Amino acid sequence: MVGEMVKRILAIVFILIIGLWMAKGLDQVPFGEDRMLVGKYYLEHVTEETGAINAVTAVVVNYRGFDTLGEVTVLFIASTGVAALLWRKKRKRTAKKEGSVVLTTGAKLLLPFVMLFGAYIFIHGHLTPGGGFPGGATIATAFLLLYVAFTVYEIDHKIFEPLEGLAGVGYVTVGLIGLAVGGYFLFDWIWQSWGLGKENIGRLFSAGFIPIIYILIGLKVGTELTGIIDNMVKEPEEGGQ
Repeated sequence: MVGEMVKRILAIVFILIIGLWMAKGLDQVPFGEDRMLVGKYYLEHVTEETGAINAVTAVVVNYRGFDTLGEVTVLFIASTGVAALLWRKKRKRTAKKEGSVVLTTGAKLLLPFVMLFGAYIFIHGHLTPGGGFPGGATIATAFLLLYVAFTVYEIDHKIFEPLEGLAGVGYVTVGLIGLAVGGYFLFDWIWQSWGLGKENIGRLFSAGFIPIIYILIGLKVGTELTGIIDNMVKEPEEGGQ
C-alpha cells in the first residue's frame, strides 16, 4: 500500500517537473510580428479594385477566381460520376406512396419562394453573405421538395442539361475575355477596363463581373445538384439493364 502511494507521488512530481520545464521553455519563445499582410491588403483595397463591398465574395470570385472555377469543375465531375454509376438504359421513379396533403400543398406553395430565395442569395452575393454555391444548393432543395412530395414528378432534362452546359461555358468565356483584354484569366474587364458600376458601389448593378459569375455559378450548381438528385431517386426498370 505504501509502495503504491510512493509511486503516485513520484509520478505527480515527475509530471510537475516536466510541466514547469516546458512552461519555462515556451516562455522564451518570441511571438513574432504580425504577418497578415495579404489579408490586410484585401480589406483595404477590395472596394477600390473590385467594386464589391463584400470582401469574401471579392476574394472567392476575383482574387482566387481560378480556384473557384476548379471547385465548380469538381462538382461537375462528381455529378458526371453519379450519373455514370447509376446509369441504366431505362430508369424510372419507384416511389408508390405520395406525400400527405400537408406536404403536397406545402411543396406547391413553398417552391417559388425557395427558388426566389436561392436566386437572391447568388444575385446579391457581392453585397451580402451568400454566393453561387449556397444559392444553387437552395434552388436544388426546391426540386428535392417536389421529388419528396410527388411520386410522378421528374425534371425536364431538355432544359436542365443545356442550362448546365451554358452556365459552365459562360464562366469560362468571361475568364477568357479577361485573358484577352487584361493579360490573365478572369481579369475583371468590366470593372478595370470599362469602369462600369463605379458610381453604383453598394448597389445591385456594381462590382464588375462578380454578379455575372455568381449567377452562372448559381445556375450551374443548382442544375448539377438537381441532376444528382434525379439520378439517385430513380431505379432501373425491370429488364432495362
